[in-house]
Amino acid sequence: MASNRNGSIHLFRFAGVNVFLHWSWFVVAYFQIGYRANLPNGYTSWHWMALEYLALFAIVLLHEFGHALACRSVGGRADQIILWPLGGVAFVDPPPRPGATLWSIAAGPLVNVGLMPVLVVLWMLGKALHWHELDPNLFNFISMLCLMNGALFCFNMLPIFPLDGGQILQSILWFWLGRARSLMVTSAIGLAASVAAIVLLLVYARGEIWLLIMAVFVVFNCWRGLQQARAMSRVDTAPRRLELACPKCKASPPVGNYWGCGRCRAGFDIFATRGVCPNCGTIFNEVRCQECGETSPLYSFNKTGS
Repeated sequence: MASNRNGSIHLFRFAGVNVFLHWSWFVVAYFQIGYRANLPNGYTSWHWMALEYLALFAIVLLHEFGHALACRSVGGRADQIILWPLGGVAFVDPPPRPGATLWSIAAGPLVNVGLMPVLVVLWMLGKALHWHELDPNLFNFISMLCLMNGALFCFNMLPIFPLDGGQILQSILWFWLGRARSLMVTSAIGLAASVAAIVLLLVYARGEIWLLIMAVFVVFNCWRGLQQARAMSRVDTAPRRLELACPKCKASPPVGNYWGCGRCRAGFDIFATRGVCPNCGTIFNEVRCQECGETSPLYSFNKTGS
């Protein structure tokens, strides 16, 4: 997945993963803290509200690191996380195998599962020690941690693409339907569900602006998933150059304009033109395999068996 760091601030680098924070996070944090301050039965100080928002930041960050580190453990690429008001995105590129993709996606929600018993035990301890009477702010904070972690898990596990649940469903279907058809099925399910959610929100919950924004975001990504599935399907059914083979996965490359020029954005057949873009003349010495996603020198796609 390609990333876009425009407007993002680099926070730190850990385990080879760069973490960025989008500037809009601070704007939303300001309004969210102000909104929570006006709710009844809340904290007695805005400091606790700020701490609560930072705790949500930490839970989301741990979730995204689960994705990134799991992807790297199966030989994939994952070197960037961007945090923004609607959550976080770990830009992972696992090997194009259903098992590797399934583990890379499932590891994020598993982080939330691992946090659940720790937070619940802490909440039960606070209940037993009467923190709700002795220190209501602390007890409310722990209660909100349990709620936020559980809500993040439940939301992400909805079987709607591109949420984790939808991607997990796509990875499971991949075993039987193949990569393109499984992506098409889950994208279609997510598109139908998110459109229905937008209609319901407009009719019954017009004030839930963040839920509406999230639903529109899901519609956009589901549509993009459908387009990606169609492109994959075209590659899967295209004729092959049987005299060539990827040095990594041994798959024969397809015949067609499935490679794009990074300079002029034109599509072309990199093998037919011997690595030269026919539109602008840019020379490419390396080629990305359409099957395994690995980049290798053009000359290394030798004749099968040679």
